[in-house]
Amino acid sequence: MAQDENTRTETSMESINSLLQLMESHGAIRFYAKKLAPNDNSKNQFYLGGGFSALHTIPHGSLYVDDSNIAKGKTSRTKADVTFYWVDQNGRYLAPNAQLILYPEYPEVRMSGLLKGCRHAPSNVIASRDEGRTLFLGITPNGDVLGYAATPDDPLSKELYALTSNNINVSSVLIELFTPDKKQNTRVLLLEALKEICEKNWIASQKLGKDGVITPYSARNGGGYTLEAELGISPNGNSEPDYLGWEIKQYGVNDFRSFKPKSPVTLMTPEPTGGFYCDNGVPDFLRRFGYPDKSGKVDRINFGGIYTIGRTYHADTGLRLILDGYDQQSGKITDMAGCIGLETQAGEIAASWSFNGMLDHWNRKHAQAAYIPSLFRTPPPEYAFGCQVLLCEETDFLLFLKAIANGTISYDPAIKMEKASSPKPVTKRRSQFRIKHDNLINLYYKHETVDLK
Repeated sequence: MAQDENTRTETSMESINSLLQLMESHGAIRFYAKKLAPNDNSKNQFYLGGGFSALHTIPHGSLYVDDSNIAKGKTSRTKADVTFYWVDQNGRYLAPNAQLILYPEYPEVRMSGLLKGCRHAPSNVIASRDEGRTLFLGITPNGDVLGYAATPDDPLSKELYALTSNNINVSSVLIELFTPDKKQNTRVLLLEALKEICEKNWIASQKLGKDGVITPYSARNGGGYTLEAELGISPNGNSEPDYLGWEIKQYGVNDFRSFKPKSPVTLMTPEPTGGFYCDNGVPDFLRRFGYPDKSGKVDRINFGGIYTIGRTYHADTGLRLILDGYDQQSGKITDMAGCIGLETQAGEIAASWSFNGMLDHWNRKHAQAAYIPSLFRTPPPEYAFGCQVLLCEETDFLLFLKAIANGTISYDPAIKMEKASSPKPVTKRRSQFRIKHDNLINLYYKHETVDLK
């Protein structure tokens, strides 16, 4: 609903619930509040917490490097646009310059641009340095962020400050709020769904197609597809979480007594964003750095091996894994234009993954993750899923980089090219970053093993 640009209704909401209902009417499904410090104002930006964990709470566009102020003697900054609207009882109003700004030297994330270009913004609240102000946020499924600012005397601010820790769930410096009809959060709903799957015992290997139809799946890697099909997840290859905001990962075990994993867990499979791989294409990359299939398959070139920081150049490919732009001693990013890379002995980058791209992918995909054990038997191919579920929350890309730097995470690719000598070779790309199951908890600030029985 539009409103005259020169007027703005300043009437306060009656309660937090009434505000959440208003935001809900505009499509919001998650809600947060931030107690504003004096430095949280239009001049100093809004502090969203140490590290980069805020990136998985506030939806944003792709990360990019803004170097427009370098000529003024300032450093470049990594930023991301935010689709932000101020809301009140009369409508919602776009703040076209809203953005997130990353400060790796601290490290921290801040939000800015909430007033510029929006005549209906609550300027009197945001520009103030008064203690006791509150910023309320609503998040919609399509990534819009709704905002409402309250003065210290506003009933909403007073109500928020009166809430006890039993009523709220704190995520970074943001306080998560729930409407009365949403007492069951996504964690509860996820565990209920996984319990039903666990109680089914053996389930035929299957895959849910994009058309919503479940079909039998005979390949050996059907565990993840089968679990996703049971949860109603269709493989789509995007970087969003799988189920109710949770990334779902299954891992094979030999039995449900020891729950010992058969192999490392694949965290993500991002394609390189730079280096020879991107400049010249996958076929030429394989011809230069790959090797003939070791099992004797004719006219096939593979690129595999395990690459870990600190290891020497791989015997088959002549490459090693490096980190450029990260200081292991301080645990900080020194250059946001840096990358994870594969390097030749001559110093050439064969393939690389930019920090911006990896950070964006990691925080979107792994803010909340559930790891579920599985058993396999055949014939016919079937899977059973265990009742011991590892839930991990509150991650940060800096934890990911720390694990890369200390060798906990390895690059373990499975890239191949068949019909290599033909005019139309067939390539299969899978760039895997993997970790041993026992080390998963080091990637999160919060974790818990839940027994579904």
